Amino acid sequence: MSKNNLLAFILIINSVVFSQEKRARDYGIDFGVFKTGIDNSITDVEGVKVGHVTLNYDKNVRTGVTAIIPHPDDLFKIKTPTAIFIGNGFGKLTGLSQVEELGNSETPIILTNTLSVPIASQALIEYTLKNNNNIRSVNPLVGETNDGRLNDIQGFHVKKEHVFKAIEKASIKNITEGSIGAGTGTVCFGFKGGIGTSSRVIPSSLGGYTVGVLVQTNFGGVLRIGGVSIGKKLNKYTFKKDTHKNADGSCMIVIITDAPIDSRNLKRLAKRGMMGLAKTGGIASNGSGDYVIALSVAKQNLINSKSESSFYKPNYLYNRDVSPLFLAAIEATEEAIINSLFAAKTMIGKNGFKVEELPKNKVLDYLFKN
Repeated sequence: MSKNNLLAFILIINSVVFSQEKRARDYGIDFGVFKTGIDNSITDVEGVKVGHVTLNYDKNVRTGVTAIIPHPDDLFKIKTPTAIFIGNGFGKLTGLSQVEELGNSETPIILTNTLSVPIASQALIEYTLKNNNNIRSVNPLVGETNDGRLNDIQGFHVKKEHVFKAIEKASIKNITEGSIGAGTGTVCFGFKGGIGTSSRVIPSSLGGYTVGVLVQTNFGGVLRIGGVSIGKKLNKYTFKKDTHKNADGSCMIVIITDAPIDSRNLKRLAKRGMMGLAKTGGIASNGSGDYVIALSVAKQNLINSKSESSFYKPNYLYNRDVSPLFLAAIEATEEAIINSLFAAKTMIGKNGFKVEELPKNKVLDYLFKN
């Protein structure tokens, strides 16, 4: 076999292995009552794209960028109804106040590390100005978690071109999870964390809407899976030695739905993301930045910024009709967090600091063989 053919064969084998990688529910773990979308991903919501740039090189660089594109139109001209809920505010979410005031967003959502929020914000501004050069204000939406245990965070390794690349690479089939993009250097429940995603499709009798979730996990607590206190059984949990060590951290949660709901009910939907986090054992500790961004991409819901007064106003769901969306968001958030743990692999980073991956075989024994 020639060298080129051998390389092609290796790539094929690797792609087959990757495609067969099991996610949490593939092992029979129960995450609720609603069915998932086709890919069990935030991209099951029509038009949503996700892109990653992973910086994992040398001994100390373990970071990256994740971009979420809510819909395919110009996001500044066709704004997206949005709300943000703060579970615990020890974080740096750029763009929060304008979203809170106006109830919409106007850029992609970028996730990265704490000290890269300014450069990512600048990149989003430049990205927006390329197609809207006569504007004087852009509200970039950038969230973060702190990957400084594994990553040389003070090295400022994330550059503007990485943000541009993550947006450019965004795909409707980008469901890669674990130590990728903004989740490259994160730690969750003392194990390797990362990016996770999941979705739910509401039964047609309740509207038939889709709810998708993507998370960046980097927080502490007492891990629970399927209602079982896995952290306690593994003897690895926050406050195990009566200290605050490993309690702090953060979680970014992005919820997108195609249901026609306004920013008020999106805020209510965002709150349910924290309930999903709580089901996994997260505690939103004092030093944790836990934010939930919720968006509606229902086509009749999008806001034409040039003619808001004449633009078609949607028939929003009544309050009584949003409860199924609440449950869908809780289930999908819980599963996305656990998916991030199941996909992440053991990593050695800055100064030789090592974070072990979740021991899935032990977890499965506790869940199914006891």
